[in-house]
Amino acid sequence: MNILNLTQHKATKEQLEAGVIDLSEKNREFLIKELTFDEMPSREEIKRRAENIGLIPGQYGFMFAMIGGAPFLMPSLEKVLIRESISPLYAFSKRESVEVNKEGNIIKTSIFVHKGFISI
Repeated sequence: MNILNLTQHKATKEQLEAGVIDLSEKNREFLIKELTFDEMPSREEIKRRAENIGLIPGQYGFMFAMIGGAPFLMPSLEKVLIRESISPLYAFSKRESVEVNKEGNIIKTSIFVHKGFISI
């Protein structure tokens, strides 16, 4: 199953192994611009951006898209994808924490490990 990555982050090694494919750098720049909100958007702006993002997978023949970003954008994006016969998927990751003691200091690092996808 090939899944187009429609998030602002590049796919992890585990996601790539599960079939996630990143957009080209040029197309990723466009995607990130559409996913980023510097000001409170109007309802029309949300719908416009969802439309712009939601049409991307079909242009490349994808039937699945991994989505994520501003929670207020996701319902509109889901609707566009479903209308276009693309199944929206959300990545599920498990947070694993590691504590390292260096020179009397404890450093805690969290690693997000991809565990699968959630379909709506």
